[in-house]
Amino acid sequence: MDYQDINAAMIDRWVDEGWEWGRPLSHESFERAKRGDWDVRLTPTKAVPHAWFGELKGRRILGLASGGAQQMPVFAALGAVCTVLDYSPRQLESERAVAAREGYDVEIVRADMTKPLPFPDDSFDLIFHPVSNCYVREVRPIWRECARVLRPGGRLLAGLDNGMNFIVGDGEREIVNRLPFDPLKNPDQMELLRRGDGGVQFSHTLEEQLGGQLEAGFTLLALYEDTNGSGRLHELGIPSFLATLSEKKKD
Repeated sequence: MDYQDINAAMIDRWVDEGWEWGRPLSHESFERAKRGDWDVRLTPTKAVPHAWFGELKGRRILGLASGGAQQMPVFAALGAVCTVLDYSPRQLESERAVAAREGYDVEIVRADMTKPLPFPDDSFDLIFHPVSNCYVREVRPIWRECARVLRPGGRLLAGLDNGMNFIVGDGEREIVNRLPFDPLKNPDQMELLRRGDGGVQFSHTLEEQLGGQLEAGFTLLALYEDTNGSGRLHELGIPSFLATLSEKKKD
């Protein structure tokens, strides 16, 4: 089985078990968003600054690995034209259910983001990409595809893992793993993930995450760091994630 299929099955199971990132937006929150009272997250705890989005009404938004009906309903409530791409059937089922409940249109695409994205060049004004690169081995091709499907001047909002979670063990008190964390090369790391029901995950360097965006033709406009939201690293204020706002260079 391909590792992406393993991860999709894992996410489906997590959703059924009540995973935080698989709980759809409530009707009450949708109505608040229509009134302008809203927030979305790229990382565990911090809300994305509204200024990162600009005007959303009529804008074409791609939710990349953003299924689960947490962000797309908000953007639809604000008047955006939404497309969501994810590889988890359960996450996409939630998108369909909330769109039907609230009466808005959303294009739903099941696809593997490690492959070329199934969209023409210059299709979108904005890409919203919550933390998910930890589930793919190579991130530079993803940035290149994001640049291809964004219009010139379009924005990429991305949540990224900085690798900190991969080096610590249970309890987050000791450094137990080396980097890069690549279970396809390291059987011990694969066994560690199997025991923890972690699917197949990978660490990535800032060269890959930030440098890869720059190489793809993006200009980095802003960033912030975030913690896990719980656990010892969080208690010590140690960031384990970052969020970036980047813009595709204009012609």
